[in-house]
Amino acid sequence: MWAAVLVGAAACYGIKLAGLSVPERVLADARVRRVAALLPVALLAALIALQAATDGRAVAVDARLAGLAVAVGAQWRRAPFLVVVGAACATTALVRLVT
Repeated sequence: MWAAVLVGAAACYGIKLAGLSVPERVLADARVRRVAALLPVALLAALIALQAATDGRAVAVDARLAGLAVAVGAQWRRAPFLVVVGAACATTALVRLVT
């Protein structure tokens, strides 16, 4: 296991080092800037979907999806962050209580 951790750490360092050596003209390109701005959002959305819709190796439909749906709706309505989190938690808890 430690070998995998060390290989992963070396790979991350290499990727970071490669990012520092990218020429400035490449980073100034509009397409690269757009992708760099959207990439964290896409990664975070993928992580949320993975955590909310899977249980181990299988797809799971449970109370977490209801909470996620309420959070998406609240975010779409531009609710404050604490309201989004609170509504999602309350919905998940209520669905778990009922089922």
